[in-house]
Amino acid sequence: MPSTPPTRDPMQSLLDAARQAGDGLPPVDKWHPDYCGEMDMVIKRDGSWWHEGTRITRDRLVRLFSTILRKDDDGIHYLVTPVEKIGIEVEVAPFIATRVDAIGEGKDQSLVFTTNVGDLAEAGQDHPITVEVDEETGEPTPLVRVRGKLDALMARPVFYELAERAVEHEGVMGVWSGGEFYPLGAV
Repeated sequence: MPSTPPTRDPMQSLLDAARQAGDGLPPVDKWHPDYCGEMDMVIKRDGSWWHEGTRITRDRLVRLFSTILRKDDDGIHYLVTPVEKIGIEVEVAPFIATRVDAIGEGKDQSLVFTTNVGDLAEAGQDHPITVEVDEETGEPTPLVRVRGKLDALMARPVFYELAERAVEHEGVMGVWSGGEFYPLGAV
């Protein structure tokens, strides 16, 4: 009787994939071409990409552009190739975190975020979670670092899921991931 191979835990597979995220992407951080100016391209708050006032609807094209995107120390987002560097506008963050999966519990928990362009990021030291609060409206802007200096804005359901997982630590409500505690707000 043939033996069946052991089943692999799908959550562990997701965690492994997140830890290998970025493999195979162009090395935009190593490219230093001359600045060529700006392009009329905007990544809106909802994660949609627009060129010259027209929405880019081809997902494969958006994914391609996302692989050559970089944010430099000057705070500007650029599309970068080995021969050119073009500035573009990003309203909040270039990506949207559309899903979060929790593996484990408590301080041993890992949170794996999936973005609208298919990137995976395990929150931790290299992929921190931050929550910026608008001083006027009190509206939170929850972000997770995806790669380089590029962040993903958490979709509302994703942030609500984090809020449901929040625990109190030293008078602050937040979540654990990768051995790090990330504040979501005051108790």
